[in-house]
Amino acid sequence: MNQYNITLTSAEDSALSYVSVSQDDWIQNAVHERCRIAIEEIVALAVQQCLANNVQIPGSKDEIVELAFGKGWVMAAAQSQAKYELEAQQDK
Repeated sequence: MNQYNITLTSAEDSALSYVSVSQDDWIQNAVHERCRIAIEEIVALAVQQCLANNVQIPGSKDEIVELAFGKGWVMAAAQSQAKYELEAQQDK
């Protein structure tokens, strides 16, 4: 498990309290929902890759996500950005 910390300014904390009963609950929900969406996207892509390449589909979404990263079917955004920048430099 990974743990992340977030720091809000006093104004940001006040502003978030305006739209949420609990700032922590709102932040937790936002992050978990974005992760859920990313997992669904990765699973859909990985299942298609498994079917196209005759690869057994793992039994859980977590395993499918790990397979997709392990096979290079998906990569972290930072890796994608670095790859894009490298290709842009080579095109010059």
